[in-house]
Amino acid sequence: MSNDTRQNLNRRLFLGAAATALTAAALPAAAQTSTTEADTPLAGPVRNNASAFRTMEWQDHFDNLHYGAIIADLDSRALHYWSEDGATYLLFPCSVPLNEELTKRGRTEVIQKVENPVWIPTKGELERNPDWPRRVEGGSPENPLGVRALYLGWPAYRIHGTHDTRKIGRRSSNGCVGLYNEHILTLYPLAKVGTQVVFL
Repeated sequence: MSNDTRQNLNRRLFLGAAATALTAAALPAAAQTSTTEADTPLAGPVRNNASAFRTMEWQDHFDNLHYGAIIADLDSRALHYWSEDGATYLLFPCSVPLNEELTKRGRTEVIQKVENPVWIPTKGELERNPDWPRRVEGGSPENPLGVRALYLGWPAYRIHGTHDTRKIGRRSSNGCVGLYNEHILTLYPLAKVGTQVVFL
């Protein structure tokens, strides 16, 4: 490699690194800090969400696929879906509750499907966050439920989209399981009222 070629390559690497650093510095402080429990953070402005998708078999958790099945694997931060006929299997990264106190584990089912859901914080959420709004209309980019929601048999627990893509793959929710809006738009028409759900 000639000296001119080496100097041009070094200049491009330097300029690319500087641009990346400036982009990261321009982010709000909350977006620059990580709340993810990563083993060893990477150097530099790269931010990774933590997901380690474990293989799941529906037969280990359900007797049948009547109305389909969803497993929310809270430890690996992944949501698995199987259609009723078993022909469709989907795997999505997801956000999970911030801590065990907010986490519910066990069996439930989808009881309602809502497009552009209205978000009303629970009493507990308002006690922890008194400055939060009392209501956010559906379709708003500030709505924590994103563009679609699957309401579960447990009060105030949902599988829903989110506009805040930083949350996916993290402990970031107040109890619900969140998906990228693009992913909930894929899951929403497939899941049915009655789809079996387990949070592990």
